[in-house]
Amino acid sequence: MNTIRTTIITFFLPLFLTTLFLLLPGAGFEPASVQAEGCTAPIWSSTVEYTRGDIVTYGVNEWAAKRSSTDVIPGTHKPTWRDLGACSSEPPPPPPPPGDPSDIQIFGVWHAGNHYADWALPRNFAEFDEANRWIIDRGDGRPSVNLVVLSFLHPMEILGMELFEGVPVAPESGVPIGMEQWIVDYFKDAGIRVMMSIGGITYTDAWDEALTTNATQFGLNAAAIATYFGVGIEIDYERNTDANLVGLQAFITAYRSKHPFDSTGADHTARLTIDLAAGGRYLQELNRYATINWLDNNNPVLDYANAMVHRKSGSPDNWQEHVDGMPTYAPPILPKAPNRFTGGLYIKGNMANCTDFYSSEQEQHSEYVQTVSPNGAGTTNGMLGYMFWAAEYPSARKNYVATVPPNTCEDGMGVAATVFDFPIPMEALRQK
Repeated sequence: MNTIRTTIITFFLPLFLTTLFLLLPGAGFEPASVQAEGCTAPIWSSTVEYTRGDIVTYGVNEWAAKRSSTDVIPGTHKPTWRDLGACSSEPPPPPPPPGDPSDIQIFGVWHAGNHYADWALPRNFAEFDEANRWIIDRGDGRPSVNLVVLSFLHPMEILGMELFEGVPVAPESGVPIGMEQWIVDYFKDAGIRVMMSIGGITYTDAWDEALTTNATQFGLNAAAIATYFGVGIEIDYERNTDANLVGLQAFITAYRSKHPFDSTGADHTARLTIDLAAGGRYLQELNRYATINWLDNNNPVLDYANAMVHRKSGSPDNWQEHVDGMPTYAPPILPKAPNRFTGGLYIKGNMANCTDFYSSEQEQHSEYVQTVSPNGAGTTNGMLGYMFWAAEYPSARKNYVATVPPNTCEDGMGVAATVFDFPIPMEALRQK
């Protein structure tokens, strides 16, 4: 008798458990088409493309979409669906409480070219496309990033551009020979926003010289380059102490006289940003002044700041210093709104950030980046996103692995683009 009972249990128990599993919500099947009692939202379907704010019924609960998705079962991925609770005839719950994530809006790469960030060599389409195809095609015809920042322009070459009666007539003369219009268009034609970065640590003295010589004309010339190429401009002025803030203010005022701040993001030439340190301990003077005068949500002058990399990738510890400010410094550095900066990470051809998204820093830090709460400035959670240093060859160090074949970044950056589902082209940035 015991043998027969054991045989029956052994035979039927797996069938019972399998049947039970298949009836559970989230087991790989859509719920029955019969609406649960009290539910009014449409039943979730694996074939429908949902966008942020959509409400669906799944099982006996209603769910709100936090981001765009298709075939992501409610309850299986917290960043995609918010559980509104069991269905009832009561009014829907209030908006998401503080702590809910914001979508990543910026996922960009600084581009150093093939000659260590000076773009001193002309390129041809075939070799450029082979080295950079992964940026515009993650493997399915869609880009891996939504922003490319060409790095770097030399400040004194910008100031020394060919002029006629004080007006630049040959803006391309202030740009390195490798940064041709067709390279800008290579990325823009794929829906990727393009900017040009002025400076870098190598050109710090040149920044000082240009600001001292004629900061206003320097700003006007930079604006002319933006107009000519259809790009935005990034300020990378890395003077740690005794920075010429008066001159930099004149540069920004001159630039904004030609390209006013545009919260919609529609005018690419109006995108003007600044690089600051990974945290709050370096570039203190610049950080303090920029936070007060240019990055205030109530009166923004610059669109946002990038918390740069230093000797290693940035991290939540670094970024929190921007959110909190540095209150013990004399004078203190005020907090930044999370929607006014991005976090910098490294990419190299042999790093997980490039080769394996699920082991990468962008995946590891994504919850912080999307949910960090304001602490004295701003009203919404989450930073704007990430910037990565850098595509191709930013370094001449021996054994440096560049992001070129066979070490391209589809499996790190490209997969991130799919998982984060950030907008391409870039949409208007959060202003609060």
